[in-house]
Amino acid sequence: MGVFNRLFKKTPQLEPADLSILKTDVHSHLIAGIDDGVKTIDEAIVMLRKFIELGYTKVITTPHVMSDYYKNTPEIINAGLDDLQAEVQRLNLPIAVEAAAEYYLDHNLSQLIESKNILTFGDNYMLFELSFTTEQNRIKESMFELITEGYKPIIAHIERYPFYFNEWAKIEDYRNRGVLIQVNTNSLSGQYGPQVKKMAEELIDRDWVDLIGSDSHHLGHLEVLDGLRTNPHLHKIIAKENLLNKFL
Repeated sequence: MGVFNRLFKKTPQLEPADLSILKTDVHSHLIAGIDDGVKTIDEAIVMLRKFIELGYTKVITTPHVMSDYYKNTPEIINAGLDDLQAEVQRLNLPIAVEAAAEYYLDHNLSQLIESKNILTFGDNYMLFELSFTTEQNRIKESMFELITEGYKPIIAHIERYPFYFNEWAKIEDYRNRGVLIQVNTNSLSGQYGPQVKKMAEELIDRDWVDLIGSDSHHLGHLEVLDGLRTNPHLHKIIAKENLLNKFL
C-alpha cells in the first residue's frame, strides 16, 4: 500500500500566484488600431480592468514597429497612448499606462538606432523581436549597435523562435553580450506548442529570464494567464528577487 501511495500520490496543488508581486506588465498591444492588438479603446479598457483584477498596477504597452507592415512612429504610438490615458483617467482606473514599442529586426532598425528615434522604457530598455521563420543575418550587429548607442536591448519571447530551441550556447552568448531575455507568461500554458513551453520552463530553471510579459493582444490572452496562476514555473519566476518587472 505504501508503494502504491508513493506511485500515485498527486502533486499538491499550488495556491494561485499573487501577480501583484510583479507590479508591471512589459509586453502588450493595447494602442487601438495600430497593429494586431486591440481595435478600439473600449477593448483596451476591458483588458486593463482584467490587469487590475490580476493585481497589476502598471502596463507598459509595446505596439509593433515593422518598416513594411506596422509603420508606427513614436508620434503615432504616443498619440494613441494619450487617448488611452485620457480614458483611464476619465474612468478613474487604478493603473498606470505607458508605452514603448516592440521593434522588428529589419533593414530600418539601424536607421532608427542612428537617429535615436526609438521608444524605450525604464532605464533605456528597448524591446525587439525576430522573424519566427528564419534566423536573421544581422542579429549580433544590431545588438552591438543598440548597446553602443546606450540602449539596453531585450529580446522578446526568445522561447518562441524555433531556431533557438535547445540552442543554449547561442542564448548564453547573447546574455554575455548584454542582451536581456523576456519570456511570455502564456508560453507556460502550452498555447504556442509543447516545445515553446519546454523552452520557457528551461529558461526559468536556468535563471536566464530578466522580464516576463503577457504579450496580450486580446482579453483571451489574459484569461489564459489567469488560469496559469497555479503553474509552478510561474510561481518560480515571479519569486525571482531581481526580476525587472518589479522595478519599472
